[in-house]
Amino acid sequence: MTSLHGLFVPLITPFTADGTLATEALQRHAHAVLDAGASGLVALGTTAEPSALTAAERAQVLDICAAVCAERGAALIACAGGNATADSIRAIAALPYPVTAVLAVVPYYVRPSEEGVIAHFTAVAAASPAPVLVYDVPYRTARPLSGPTLVRLAETPNIAGFKHAVGGIGASTVELMARAGTRTTVLCGDDRFASALLALGAHGAILAAANLAPAAYAALVDAWRTGDLARGRALGHQLDAVGAAVFAEPNPTVIKAALAARGEIPSAAVRLPLLPASGESAEAALAACAALRPEPSRRAEA
Repeated sequence: MTSLHGLFVPLITPFTADGTLATEALQRHAHAVLDAGASGLVALGTTAEPSALTAAERAQVLDICAAVCAERGAALIACAGGNATADSIRAIAALPYPVTAVLAVVPYYVRPSEEGVIAHFTAVAAASPAPVLVYDVPYRTARPLSGPTLVRLAETPNIAGFKHAVGGIGASTVELMARAGTRTTVLCGDDRFASALLALGAHGAILAAANLAPAAYAALVDAWRTGDLARGRALGHQLDAVGAAVFAEPNPTVIKAALAARGEIPSAAVRLPLLPASGESAEAALAACAALRPEPSRRAEA
């Protein structure tokens, strides 16, 4: 098991009003989420709109995130790979090392068999210079994985664990945690189910909504990880409104609109095929964040 515990923020990619990469804003935002208690950063996740970035822009984003993490002594998870095994291996090899871990998605669109998924990740992990996290997100990949497959992946050399984002807590999740949760790293990837998965023993989280409320999400992870159950429940209930508001429109449109409204990035711009979030969605997200109330640690009171 790796030491990938805590909150990891999958950073947005801020743009200027004319649509160019806002590098200074990205650097400030990266430092801000670490200042708020995040354990590390995730570069070029779905929230970063990587498919809409040029190769040069993706390299800039990685360089900025790597520099911030090196300066702060924070973990960097870099996203690489896709639905072709050979291309995934080449993409991982091209990453600027060292990175703490590589986040590689379950092959999408082609819908391989579960045996094919295992073969894919066995090859990717064998070729990767860094530990691999399996990004299991079936509502994007159309390839759900069973509990036995997840357990087999957990036992594969150089696979450090999972970003588990399966849209709920079902039998496969319970089986993963019961059979492999003590020897692999499981990071929650569904914002609205983070508290529930942490209660089952997940080691941390990769949460898009943490771009807006990093301190509260860091506190949520810490509460469950340290056994402060009452605080964890209370924070989970509060943060559900944030998660619901953030995903009212396609990610990361609401996050960017809210950050721009707070003056933390220069614009709410996204790139096609995404469209900017509505004002109503941005206001709902801002209101949910403003309503957060820190929960005192019950352990500290004891």
